[in-house]
Amino acid sequence: MSATESAAHQQDNDSGMAAKDPAKRRRTLLIVASVFIAAGAAWVLLWIFVFSTREKTDNAYVGGNQVAISAQVSGTVVAILADDTQRVEAGQILVKLDSTDADVRLHQVSSALAQAVRQVRQQTESASSADAQVANARVDLKKAQADLKRRLPLIAEQAEAPENVQHLRDAVDQAQAALNSAEAQAAAAHASIEGTEITNNPAVEQARANFRAAWVASQRNAILAPVTGYVAQRSVQLGHSVQPGQQLMTVLPLHDLWVDANFKENQLRHIRVGQPTTIVSDLYGSGVTYHGKVIGLGAGTGSVFSLLPAQNATGNWIKVVQRVPVRIALDDKELDKHPLRVGLSTEVTVDITDDSGPVMAPVNNGKPVAQTDVYEQMASKADAEAEKIIQANLGQRSAN
Repeated sequence: MSATESAAHQQDNDSGMAAKDPAKRRRTLLIVASVFIAAGAAWVLLWIFVFSTREKTDNAYVGGNQVAISAQVSGTVVAILADDTQRVEAGQILVKLDSTDADVRLHQVSSALAQAVRQVRQQTESASSADAQVANARVDLKKAQADLKRRLPLIAEQAEAPENVQHLRDAVDQAQAALNSAEAQAAAAHASIEGTEITNNPAVEQARANFRAAWVASQRNAILAPVTGYVAQRSVQLGHSVQPGQQLMTVLPLHDLWVDANFKENQLRHIRVGQPTTIVSDLYGSGVTYHGKVIGLGAGTGSVFSLLPAQNATGNWIKVVQRVPVRIALDDKELDKHPLRVGLSTEVTVDITDDSGPVMAPVNNGKPVAQTDVYEQMASKADAEAEKIIQANLGQRSAN
């Protein structure tokens, strides 16, 4: 092939490729545009059906009650019965204090209670004796009046000496005075016992109250766990001299926990009380999902309640998006299967599809947030011990 023919053939090939390039370019652009349109449509559908129906944050942490264990009476630590990480039951003894002084005081008030019961018994018997004296004085008065009445007719007949009649009148006056004295003594005897029984006499009640206080104080030398939970932050040591109110350790009940999710202020527009939530903890990862619900929104932003609140009225001001804590209740059954700890990080997703609920939590219905009956049991036992002492000193006739 000559050079001229080769050049002509190359020119024909270039013309054919040039004719094909616009069609190929159009197909390529069409494919790329279709991909972008499909991606945009998928994003719009994803936003409408997924992202617009939920609010999500990873600024969320597990919260719980931290029950501080402190001494209620002063004393020296002689035994520590629980340590960090150990589980304790409500009513279990955690720390024991030296009870020598409390035992001495308890014996004193126990004797005082018994003595008070016996004194009131004696006052009751004295009142009964005074009543008997009043009855005798009335009999003597009636007898003297009867003697005088029989002798008065004899004076008119001059059958009785005037001196004897005068003696009879004096006897009536003396009997009347004796009756008045006996009635006054009876009233005085009844003043301390009238309107009460031995068991509810003011003196006995006062002694009972002193015994109850001393008995409770003696029992408080054994420091109890008010709730079931796990021990943390134990600071007490053997031999420590503790004072009332001094914190010794902390008990964390891990059964009743919640999550505080700190949403940005522009995420709160559709969050309502009662909305369902899903929680994933960093501890277990996405393999474990907790289910809860919104129970309340904070009354202020976190910066307001910080140790050093922001001073936005200063000259150099930079707007910072604020966060508000949203409290989320967890399912206790799920917590039992997969326990959490206070302070763990979580990721919270709130389903905001239904935003017709209240923005703020309703008024508390009076149900306690937390309560314990450990100390009520202590008081009832004190009353039972006091009743035993009273019954033991009532005597056979009073008990019957």
